[in-house]
Amino acid sequence: MTDNLAATLTQRFFRYLAVSSQSDASATELPSTPQQHQMAQLLADELNAMGLHNVVIDRHATVTALKPGTKPNAPRIGFIAHIDTVDVGLSPDIFPQKIVFHGDDVCLNPQQDIWLRTAQHPEILAYEGQEIIFSDGTSVLGADNKAAVTVVMTLMERLQGDHGDIVVAFVPDEEIGLRGAKALDLETRFNVDFAYTIDCCELGEVVYENFNAAAAQIVFTGVTAHPMSGKGVLVNPLLMAHDFISQFDRYQTPEHTEGREGYTWFNDLQANASEAQLKASVRDFDLAQFAERKKQIERVASDIAAAYPTGKIEVSISDTYSNISNALGDDRRAIDLLFTALDELAIAPKVIPMRGGTDGAALSAKGLLTPNFFTGAHNFHSKFEFLPVPSFVKSYEVAEKLCLLAARD
Repeated sequence: MTDNLAATLTQRFFRYLAVSSQSDASATELPSTPQQHQMAQLLADELNAMGLHNVVIDRHATVTALKPGTKPNAPRIGFIAHIDTVDVGLSPDIFPQKIVFHGDDVCLNPQQDIWLRTAQHPEILAYEGQEIIFSDGTSVLGADNKAAVTVVMTLMERLQGDHGDIVVAFVPDEEIGLRGAKALDLETRFNVDFAYTIDCCELGEVVYENFNAAAAQIVFTGVTAHPMSGKGVLVNPLLMAHDFISQFDRYQTPEHTEGREGYTWFNDLQANASEAQLKASVRDFDLAQFAERKKQIERVASDIAAAYPTGKIEVSISDTYSNISNALGDDRRAIDLLFTALDELAIAPKVIPMRGGTDGAALSAKGLLTPNFFTGAHNFHSKFEFLPVPSFVKSYEVAEKLCLLAARD
């Protein structure tokens, strides 16, 4: 049974990876790339072939469907996964491979001499003797989030036994600000009691706490002048941006923080003699500290404006997503069921504060509590991303168990 399930998951996963569906942060459309329509259509066609009800694919490449329940009055559960893969400057085309890991360095691509070195990635040592899925080293693997898409689609095909209504949603553009989940209509398309994302890492990981996130843009407008007559006139926007950045703690950045520590990350600067556009990501688990970080950007902007009175500074800050735990109330069924499922499957839970966000953060902000659990993959957003097949199987088993447990109560 397990071997057959492993083969089914692997084959389906490879099929979905064959559809290149990177998102594009520079685009304003939803979805941001036409390839996501192709992925959405593939899923809609398969759901129709499985006999699911209310299969809808819309102009935003969002797909929803219903698997009717067999037990009346059981909770109505949702599963949401995103169809885009991340663009981190690697190839958009993914060529997966399955390799048995024997404890040594893994050659991902002999032609380009790309190796996963165990000294640099010791996390792989826990999987000696297992089949592991890798890319060919020229791209991410795309387990984020096509492993989850695979789990949910396989669940819709194989789920047996008593269960309540199961509603699934596949959304675009999670990697560029949870755009698809934010646009999902919970009343007409995803009307459930609670839901789950499957969008985090190693076996056993559970997430119901993540960053509050905001995006900031600071535009510095200088005063141009020929340098021979620039004294007292010229205002250099690059120096304005430099002075601005220097006011922030150098050690409250991604490379110096961990756990529940927040940060302000300056991650893009486009500049010339007239104008500089600076972008920053603001992250914190604590709402009060999150608010303070945003206020700090405005205060520093005011100070820099005073230091350059003939220049100009404009600040815009927009919230990107919020902490799932902000939505925690008295109804903890989604979380309690998840821990029960792990216990019955003898999987040790690893509760982590996620230093990022998932579609569940966007849904939780709308009032739909949506915790997250593992796909089994490691090293998301990297060419060294890998997915141990036994962990992949366990991810499916958790999803299946959740459906059956909810109907048992």
